[in-house]
Amino acid sequence: MGGAKPIRVVIVGGGTSGWMTAAALARLLPKRVSLHLIESETIGVIGVGEATLPHIRGFVEKLGIREADFMAWTRGTFKLGIEFRNWGRIGDSYVHPFGTFGRGKGEVDFHHYWTRLRLAGAELPPFEVFSYACMLARANRFDLPSEDPDRLTSTYGYAYQFDALLFAPYLRAIAEGLGARRTEGKVVEVVRDGERGTITAVRLDNGERIEGDLFVDCSGFRSLLLGEALAEPFEDWNHWLPADRAVAMPCRTTTSVTPYTSAIAMPAGWRWRIPLQHRTGNGYVYASAFTSDDEAARALTGAVEGAPLADPRILRFRAGRRRRSWVKNCVAIGLASGFLEPLESTSIYLVQQAITALIELFPDNADSDVERDEFNRLIDLEYDRIRDFLILHYHATTRTDTDFWNYVRTMEVPDSLAEKIELFRRAGRVVKYREGVFLDASWVAVYVGQGILPQGYDPRADVPDADVLMRGMRALQGEIAAAVDRVPEHLRYIDRYCPMAAAA
Repeated sequence: MGGAKPIRVVIVGGGTSGWMTAAALARLLPKRVSLHLIESETIGVIGVGEATLPHIRGFVEKLGIREADFMAWTRGTFKLGIEFRNWGRIGDSYVHPFGTFGRGKGEVDFHHYWTRLRLAGAELPPFEVFSYACMLARANRFDLPSEDPDRLTSTYGYAYQFDALLFAPYLRAIAEGLGARRTEGKVVEVVRDGERGTITAVRLDNGERIEGDLFVDCSGFRSLLLGEALAEPFEDWNHWLPADRAVAMPCRTTTSVTPYTSAIAMPAGWRWRIPLQHRTGNGYVYASAFTSDDEAARALTGAVEGAPLADPRILRFRAGRRRRSWVKNCVAIGLASGFLEPLESTSIYLVQQAITALIELFPDNADSDVERDEFNRLIDLEYDRIRDFLILHYHATTRTDTDFWNYVRTMEVPDSLAEKIELFRRAGRVVKYREGVFLDASWVAVYVGQGILPQGYDPRADVPDADVLMRGMRALQGEIAAAVDRVPEHLRYIDRYCPMAAAA
């Protein structure tokens, strides 16, 4: 690039996706871009996505943010995984941990050794007792992982649960401090080049015209640039993921501030519980074909643990994605690109992955075919693989108590998921990918947690003597339990490390 003129990047829309994009570009590409973000305070933000995946830690670190300051400002808590209740059967509970099962150092993955003993008739405790992260979560305890890879206490990661309405202003201050410009206003016209069809400018409701070279659509579900102006088709996945609405309502916290998010199955979907330092976030994600808005709101109000802090709020959405996320000189990030329900806390992750891909593929020419095609390949893979993982939770149920659960249990699933399930059922194999968010332990947690148990295992698991293997498992269980007992309670750790009183 040398002394080349910076590319003018215009971001349409603020909120989490807009300000994450602005902060990252301003920090990591300061000489390549000039940034201009347009948002309107009259347009509300979704603001209920309060749970994240461990990848968010890398994003915070790259922005030069001190973790404790970030958590105090956003009133955050720590997250070791997600608890699923009543998914396989009513009464079931399992944790999808951000960590390994076992020590992660065997010749084959831990579940193959466990399966060998199970098929031999050994009496084994629940699978999750062999995960340090699961047991920390169950005990409501937290500490930072060890940096020594040989220690059991290094076998997990963590994410954050925070107030999404505080996250965007925090990032805005960072982005503006790095030179990003913000304009208040509503986009009323998208101006395009008559020959090439690229976007050349947007016009605001006050008549101001803002020109750019690369436009980033962070306009939410409306998808103002990619969906409306460029008419990029939307692939609807409602037949696989029929939940199309959510009712959200925060409440006072009257029970534990758990180091995990809860996803509790309901008659027509599922309910989230996300404990923050100052309140608990709640919501019921449901399929409108199987229950009404009023019924869903009543069900949520009756289920929350404490006094409501706001009235129930209905959100409408469609599961799916745009056929392409980068078209001509327009990149859609966040809801403007697609939506997958927050069952596995992937919304902010997808924003982060799109930003990362954009930075790594940032073009010299804003309308570049090569970078654009690779970006679309990567983002499509992320959406498609998360889609399969979410469908698995629904399809791997034995529930027959409502029409909703009967539908998802018996529906046809994508061939890509059917193949994954069959590979695991036959021999405990987990399909491995170079790209994609959920690694082997995540898939195994859901398979086993919802009753898809392998009928076979990797033959290399036969190498250890069975008695030695059983003694090793008992020893591991005891070592995990003893290590958990030495860890402070979650809220006590927060009070010492990042109390919300420190937030400005």
